[in-house]
Amino acid sequence: MSERSSTQTAARTVPKRPTLVGELLAEFAGTAILILFGVGVVAQVVAGQNGGADSIHWAWGLGVTFGIYVAGRTTGAHLNPAVTIALAVYKGFSWAKVLPYSIAQFAGAFVAALIVRWTYADAIATVDPEHTFKTQGIFATLPGTGVSIGTAFLDQIVGTAILVFLIFAITELRATPPAANLAPFIIGLVVVGIGMAWGSNAGYAINPARDFGPRVAEFITGYGTAMREPGGQLYFWVPIVAPVIGALVGGGLYRVLVERHLPDEDPEDQPAGRIPSTDD
Repeated sequence: MSERSSTQTAARTVPKRPTLVGELLAEFAGTAILILFGVGVVAQVVAGQNGGADSIHWAWGLGVTFGIYVAGRTTGAHLNPAVTIALAVYKGFSWAKVLPYSIAQFAGAFVAALIVRWTYADAIATVDPEHTFKTQGIFATLPGTGVSIGTAFLDQIVGTAILVFLIFAITELRATPPAANLAPFIIGLVVVGIGMAWGSNAGYAINPARDFGPRVAEFITGYGTAMREPGGQLYFWVPIVAPVIGALVGGGLYRVLVERHLPDEDPEDQPAGRIPSTDD
């Protein structure tokens, strides 16, 4: 074998690892896909008057599934700053990447929301020409009728805790994880279930980037009340702070109730659910 052939063979056997820029682009793209389906379906239901709650729940779940398929091989597809923080706290994800990942996730959500905003501009203008709370909920979450900010805050903690608890369970190699290609679908079903069970109090943001990115997009495109709830109080911080707390609660509960009691087996002998990765 020639020296050149030996070099080429060696190069092919060295695993290619994504650069940080590649990881951030994957998080941007995966989060954008999530928002294109999630915010898009709400725009269709509210402005296009086509569909209902069930279509909203399923489209959000599909958006999560497709977003994970987009970014999963590169980053594990966090798509959510709360998940990224939980992975840093409990799974050894690099703290140095938490802020860059979160910014990429926000940017993906922001750009995707602008695409939805422009594409549905005529329909929105038809049903709500003044850009009021009637259509503000297309892009960002609001508390339900009669729901206090305190209850909405608690709701987001509970919903995100469920999400992270189940993500850890689904991707734990020592438990009974699905095959890597099925993990995105199962996690998407988790989001569908959260929407169906926990969607009425505060719209199940369970993701700071999912809420704040579109909220900024609507604010700069005519929704002057985008940062507030119908009672006039500032609300934008609730779907940012509460999901982070919920993610830490959910991850902590999984560690205490399940992870520490799992059999100590070689992960190489187990079926691997790849999503999300804890590689730094």
